[in-house]
Amino acid sequence: MDLLASEWIKTRSIRTTWILAAGTVLVTVVVSLLGISGLVAGWQADLPADFDPTGVSFKGILVGQILVATLGAQAFTSEYATGQIVTTLTTAPRRAVLLVTKLAVTALVALATAVLTVASSLGASQAALAAAGLPTADLTDAGTVRAVLCAVGYLVLTAVLGVALGALTRSSSGALAVVVTVALLVPALAPGLPGALGDLAGTYWPTTAGQASYTTTGTGPLTGAAGLAVMAVSTLWTTLAAHVTFRTRDA
Repeated sequence: MDLLASEWIKTRSIRTTWILAAGTVLVTVVVSLLGISGLVAGWQADLPADFDPTGVSFKGILVGQILVATLGAQAFTSEYATGQIVTTLTTAPRRAVLLVTKLAVTALVALATAVLTVASSLGASQAALAAAGLPTADLTDAGTVRAVLCAVGYLVLTAVLGVALGALTRSSSGALAVVVTVALLVPALAPGLPGALGDLAGTYWPTTAGQASYTTTGTGPLTGAAGLAVMAVSTLWTTLAAHVTFRTRDA
């Protein structure tokens, strides 16, 4: 409990924690609203038949995930940058316990951030859709509820992934580079890959599968909990790799 309290104090005392949390909420909402603004003009003719008013509300997560992953990464990178990690390992030599503690604290902060982000983005987007005369989501529908929960889960898993990447790279810039590659570059390039390789990467790549979980009109093999499960398994393996590396490397 002392270690948990110590990690919580360190996390809340870092100003960047709250800047990244607030930034995640703001950026996600703004990008989602920008996406909706592009639908407003002439929507009667251009609106697709499979228009998803729930999924479009979470378009901003594509950018917000970078910030929440960075929030997770700083659990380690901030200490390596200042040399504080040496003191931390002296007072808490059991590295596995330290890693789990950092994961727990980060997950709690990420959960609060994710709930606020998803609620704000959904509320603002649905208001914008209604004001523009576009179809809105049925908030009592099971599919909508599932998408909301998956969106929250996706952001929390992304933060946990950030912790693992921070432990692996020990560098804020290194962790950010990996996050951008995993979350943006590979999904963008996957459709251009030849044949089955492109189909595989476009469907089963962890972040792509995770993002499919918070839509309601998806028809692919990985929708709902299945997509989030792929993201969770990938996050677990990355965290295990971080655990092995953290235990075997010097501070």
